[in-house]
Amino acid sequence: MAFENPSRDRIKEILSAAKNVAVVGLSDKPDRVSYMVAEAMQKKGYRIIPVNPNAQIILGETCYAALTDIPEPVDIVNVFRRSETVVPVAQEAVQIKAKVFWLQQDIFNEEAADIAKAGGLEVIMDRCIKVEDSILLPGGK
Repeated sequence: MAFENPSRDRIKEILSAAKNVAVVGLSDKPDRVSYMVAEAMQKKGYRIIPVNPNAQIILGETCYAALTDIPEPVDIVNVFRRSETVVPVAQEAVQIKAKVFWLQQDIFNEEAADIAKAGGLEVIMDRCIKVEDSILLPGGK
């Protein structure tokens, strides 16, 4: 059966309940899309947890080399990586017991989705978290 994202109503519920968002592939360069999206989400009240092995601090938050290094619960794993590289990220998301595995716009990997779903995570692919948040929660959480 072909992959289908949750309904808009369900995505709104996910975003409303989410507090900690681990952003895999978050760049420390302000002109990158990952930085702009994470900064906008941070300003909307989400706690951003950067996952980037090549940086120390991004957006005022400590960076972690991997999801498994994060010492606190993660609600959403938001991924800014090429589609062909996300299977190990899905495996780590399952390992840390995240609630949602979210692949940004233009990122789609059926194998990663299957791994995340089998591990009990909800999966959203090929959608921008910032756009969804702006549409579904325009006034904030």
